[in-house]
Amino acid sequence: MKKRVLSLLLVGSMVLSMAACGKTADGGEATSDPAPTTQTITEEPVSQSTFEGDGTEIEGGNASELTDGKFAETRKITVEVYDRGNDGGTDPTNNMYTDYIKKGMLEDHNVEVEFVAVPRWTEVDEINNLLAAGTAPDICLTYSYPTIQTYADMGGVLDLQNLVVDNKNDIPNLWNWLGTTNMYWDKSVTDGTLWALEGKRANNNRIVTFVRKDWLDTLGIAEPTTREEFYNMLKAFKENASTLLGADADKMVPFSCSVDVGWRAALLIESMMDPNITDKELYVNGFDDRKLTQNGTKEAMKILNQWYNEGLMWDEFVLHDGDTVEDDNMKAGYVGAFMHNWDYPFRGGEDSINANLKRLVGENAKFVAVDCFEASNGEYVKYCDSTAGDRKIFFPNTNDEPLASLLYLDWISDPVHIEYLQCGDEGVTHTVNADGSYSFMPATGDPIMNSGQNIDMTITCNGLHLSTEELTTKSLNNNYPPCDPEDVDKANKVANNGKKPAKNSKITAIEAETGMGEALNAKRNIIYDTVMSCKPEEFDAKWDELMTDYLTSGGQAIIDERTTAWEGLYGSATTLE
Repeated sequence: MKKRVLSLLLVGSMVLSMAACGKTADGGEATSDPAPTTQTITEEPVSQSTFEGDGTEIEGGNASELTDGKFAETRKITVEVYDRGNDGGTDPTNNMYTDYIKKGMLEDHNVEVEFVAVPRWTEVDEINNLLAAGTAPDICLTYSYPTIQTYADMGGVLDLQNLVVDNKNDIPNLWNWLGTTNMYWDKSVTDGTLWALEGKRANNNRIVTFVRKDWLDTLGIAEPTTREEFYNMLKAFKENASTLLGADADKMVPFSCSVDVGWRAALLIESMMDPNITDKELYVNGFDDRKLTQNGTKEAMKILNQWYNEGLMWDEFVLHDGDTVEDDNMKAGYVGAFMHNWDYPFRGGEDSINANLKRLVGENAKFVAVDCFEASNGEYVKYCDSTAGDRKIFFPNTNDEPLASLLYLDWISDPVHIEYLQCGDEGVTHTVNADGSYSFMPATGDPIMNSGQNIDMTITCNGLHLSTEELTTKSLNNNYPPCDPEDVDKANKVANNGKKPAKNSKITAIEAETGMGEALNAKRNIIYDTVMSCKPEEFDAKWDELMTDYLTSGGQAIIDERTTAWEGLYGSATTLE
C-alpha cells in the first residue's frame, strides 16, 4: 500500500502560531481565522443529478468500483473524533454511537472504521503534530482552516475537487446535505483546488428580542411590532414600576443590555443599516462582527444613548462583565426586555430564565419573542452566519482510501443515520410524543453523548437535523423543558423572519487584520459602552474622538485593504452571485 509521508522540510516548517478556534458571543464554537483563498465556482453544464442541499446540479460521476455499494475486499479507515474530557462522559472512540457507525459502515460498504481521539481544546496543536509526523487519521477535522492551508501548500493534504465530483454517484447523501455551498466553500481562487469540506450548521439562528408577556398583559399593551412601539413599551414599564414590581419598584430595568452592546443591541443597530446594503459594503466593514463601522451604526447608538439617559436601560451594565448579575435580575423578575441568542430564556432547564420567572413570580410570568426593529423599508432583517463555517473536514496525503473515506462522510450524512446519532434509543435517550416528535432525556452510561446533539459523531452536521423539517422543529420546541414549546417555536419563527445569511466573498486573507482582532475589539467595546452611557450633548464628540482612534489604530487600514482586495477580484461589481 502506497504511503506518502510529509518530508522533513514540512516538519521543519511547522507554523507554531496557528490561530486556535474560539467561542462566539453566544457560546458556540467558531474561529477568527481569516477567509481562505477561494473562488466563485463555475460548473460545467449539468443534466445528470440535482441535490437537495441547494438545488444545484453537478455533472460528473465515474463508473463505480463498488458492487451494491460495497467494496469487494474490506477496506479500513481511521477517523478523528474530539475528546472533550467530559466528567462522566464515555470513551469517544468506543461507545454505542461509534459501534453503530462501525457496524453500519461494515455492513453497507465493507469498510472497517477506527476512531482516533484528538483533544478538543488543543486540537490545532495536535493536528499539527499528527500531520507533521505523517500519522494523522484518514479523515481529519479542525476549526482552523490555516492549519489545513499550511500543509496543503506543502503537499500534505489531498485535493478533494475531483474526488467529490468523480464519485458523486456513490455519495448522494453528502451532496444532498452539504450542497455546493458547503462542498465548495473553500475552493481555491487561483487553481480550483479543494482542500476541505465545510460541515453544515443545521441551525444558524442568531438574536431575538424578548419582552415580559405578563407585564404587557398587566398594562394592557400589545406586543411591540415597531421600534416606536418598543420604546413606548419601555416607558410604560418605567412609569408603572410600582404596579409591576411593588416594593421592588426601584429595581426596575425596562431594557437590559450588557457591556457587549454590539451583540446585545444588534437588532436595533442592524435595523438602522440600509436594508439594500451591498455585498461589497458588508464585506469591507465585515471584519467587525458587531457592525461598528457600518453606515447607520452611529444613529442606532444615538437612540440607545437617548434611552439610557431617559432611565430606560440597565444603568449598571458597565460594572458587570462576565458575572451573573444581569441574568439574576432577569430570573428575579426585574427586567422588562432584552436581546440575546434566540433561545436564551429557555436554556438551562429548571434554572432557565423562564422557569425561574414562573417559579418565583407567577404562572404567567415569562419572556416571549417579538419582532419590533424594522428597517427603513418597513421589513425585518436578521443578519446571520452562513450554514458554512463549521468544522473543516479534510484528508491528509497519507490517506490511501479516499473513496472509503468519502463513503464514511456520505454514511453519516444520511438523514436516518443523523437522526439515530442525535436521538439514540427510545426510552434511553428520548421519548416519542403523540405527534411523533422527540423529547430528550438525560442518559447514563454508554448512551451518554459527549457533545451537544452528538455533533462529534455527526461531523458534517452541527445542530438538530431530523428526517423532516417538521419533525426537527417540533422536537426542537420540545427540548427546553420546563419551558413552553409554543414559546420556543415562536422564538424560532422570529429568528427566521427576514434571515439574511452571510455570503462567501472568497477573498484572500487580509494582512492588515493579522494580530489586530483583540486590540480592535477592545476599542470597539469601549466606543459602544462610552457613547451609550455618556450625556446626550457629549455623544457626537465622544463618537468622533473614539472612532478616530479606532480607525487610526488599524481599523482604516483593514477597510482600505479589504476594499482593494474586493475590487481586485470583482472589479466594479458590488453584489455576489
